[in-house]
Amino acid sequence: MNALILAGSTGDEKLPEKALIKIKGRYMISYVIDALRSSGKVEKIAVIGDREKLKCIDGIDILIDQGNSIIENVVKGIEPFKNDRRVLILTCDIPMLTKEAVIDFIEQSESLDADLCYPIVKREDNERKFPDAKRTYAKIKEGTFTGGNIFYLNPQIIDACIEAAKQFIAFRKKPWKLGQLLGFKILILFAFGRVTISQLESKVSELFNIKAKAVISKYPEIGNDVDKDEDVEMASKYIA
Repeated sequence: MNALILAGSTGDEKLPEKALIKIKGRYMISYVIDALRSSGKVEKIAVIGDREKLKCIDGIDILIDQGNSIIENVVKGIEPFKNDRRVLILTCDIPMLTKEAVIDFIEQSESLDADLCYPIVKREDNERKFPDAKRTYAKIKEGTFTGGNIFYLNPQIIDACIEAAKQFIAFRKKPWKLGQLLGFKILILFAFGRVTISQLESKVSELFNIKAKAVISKYPEIGNDVDKDEDVEMASKYIA
């Protein structure tokens, strides 16, 4: 399969141009590219961002000039792979990503035959591997989870899902806001930590008119993104 790495920057982030931040002498995006390549699961890698600044990065097959938002970047970035059965979409700021995490996520997703798969990681797994990581968690019936920064996606659903996707992206680190978007029943169950993975999958599938599935990943590297200076320090600590 093919992959799209989102490396765009508006300049408003705490860490602008994250793809080009150096960690242990290497660009952050290079670690993500290496994980994809070494997995043996990914053929072509497209990157969307500032073309001029990203020309120095090795391992990119297709380089696309960024738009003005995450959604626009997904739409533009997915274009070379619009006819693929499934595409991997991930952010450039998960430098601790490993080939094992990529392989596991793809293989689990392939077995589900879904339009959209999204990884979730148990709190205890994340804290065991990265005890100093600061993550946003949501408590549900099956446990307490944090989300990942990678998607397994059917490109054919993109156009029909743009508006709902804008809201989900805006609320992705705000569990209560997501609960409101998902409806009163889900919100109440969420409040008491009783909502199930299956119920969330069904609601997302209904909202987007697709088949959506959560993938429980045992690899917390898939979700520990670099957003602040202290995250850069943490990544430097754990990257060999």
